[in-house]
Amino acid sequence: MPDRQLALYRSPSAAMGGLSVTGVGRHRVEQAIVGRRLPDFAVVLVEQGKGWLETRAAGKQAIAAPSLFWLFPGKAHSYGPDESGWTERWALFEGAMTRDFTRMRLIAEQAPVVRLSDLGDMQRLFDRLYAELSPDTALSQAEAAATVHRLVVRAARQAIGWGNSESHPDFQRAVEELRNRAVEPLDFKAFAAKFRMSPATLRRKFALHTGLSPKAFQLRIRLDLAKQLLVTTDSPVEAVAMAVGIHDAFYFSRLFRNREMCSPSEFRYRHTRK
Repeated sequence: MPDRQLALYRSPSAAMGGLSVTGVGRHRVEQAIVGRRLPDFAVVLVEQGKGWLETRAAGKQAIAAPSLFWLFPGKAHSYGPDESGWTERWALFEGAMTRDFTRMRLIAEQAPVVRLSDLGDMQRLFDRLYAELSPDTALSQAEAAATVHRLVVRAARQAIGWGNSESHPDFQRAVEELRNRAVEPLDFKAFAAKFRMSPATLRRKFALHTGLSPKAFQLRIRLDLAKQLLVTTDSPVEAVAMAVGIHDAFYFSRLFRNREMCSPSEFRYRHTRK
């Protein structure tokens, strides 16, 4: 992208409700923006320079390139460079998928600033985003949405030092151990400590790696095992519940129905009838 001010704005297509990119650009910033509220989510990539960001949820924080920060719709924010100015790229996006981003804490109001270890990766994604949004077709809008999704995930990885081998190298082992011990009752505080993490870090890393909290991950493994037992054995539902670590058959049936939209007995019938 040439080193000059660029901006594209698009109205989201009605068919793109999951995630829509509504703007992308690059410019040189010399003055602060004070008390602004945006209608959409925004990501701002600071390529060169330093300055500050202030929000109600996170307070005032220093910004130094290479960094990016998230802005949330309807929330007042102020930011700006020091006297030397800074170069930034930005993108605006909206849609139902943003609820997953915040629920999984891939982006968080309380921690909006991400200090980057790989600026080039982010620059390539912004270049791609600009190129995809330029044609203004349904296909290009879908491609741009996929790129924003990729940008969110890669920023979250950099935020927790995902690419740094010195940062919790045993995390994959933590996932596998929880998978193997899913039917056991677990003290998640002790489990996190075993892998040199706080419970909050464990939840954040599980959300990034699996899309689920540790407890939700454990429940998914239990119910997947229950489905195997329902199909491959003649064990009563009560025995299946016990085998996957849930000692209340009524509670097990309610959990199963909430996930599978049918009872354990109905699931067995559907998958075993000739």
